[in-house]
Amino acid sequence: MATKISTHATLDSKGRILEATIVLMKQTGLSGAGINQILARSGAPKGSLYYHFPGGKEQITSEALMLYAERVAAAFDRVLSSKKKPADKVRALFRFAADRFEEASFEQSCAAGAVSLDLNAEVAAIQSVAVAAFASWKAVIARHLQIVSPARRAALAGVVLSALEGAYVRGRAERSKRAFIEAGEWLAMLVSMAK
Repeated sequence: MATKISTHATLDSKGRILEATIVLMKQTGLSGAGINQILARSGAPKGSLYYHFPGGKEQITSEALMLYAERVAAAFDRVLSSKKKPADKVRALFRFAADRFEEASFEQSCAAGAVSLDLNAEVAAIQSVAVAAFASWKAVIARHLQIVSPARRAALAGVVLSALEGAYVRGRAERSKRAFIEAGEWLAMLVSMAK
């Protein structure tokens, strides 16, 4: 999910490193967020990177992904809270994601989704951060659905989240926000029928 970031001029070196890492992860996943790429994008000195992140790339990417996850959860909650009917909430969520994706010229996906494609046994700590991000977003979505059964509400929230993530994949390939709009409309109909 695209999120707005602060300008480099207003951030300290740690903040610039985290912001640069988020952008790189949204563009190229974990593989494109190497130390050299982070330093080049952030403009931070190398010593500063290791001062703030003695654990290296794994620590930087984990902290950046946690920060990103918090921002996305807050944005989802704001968007979903802006509408009354569950179907309208779902449409608004997909339109929000579509608009942010288009603002980024269709070149920045969800950081958690992009990073997940690069996960392997060597980066288990980052995997747990991605899992926690998805769980928090699913919980936010579930809170806004009006379904009596908690299990069904959670399952439908999972479908909504999976459709959002899939829309990024298709959207990157098509360089279009059409996948978000289509999924949002169909899921809005499904949500309006759910009890």
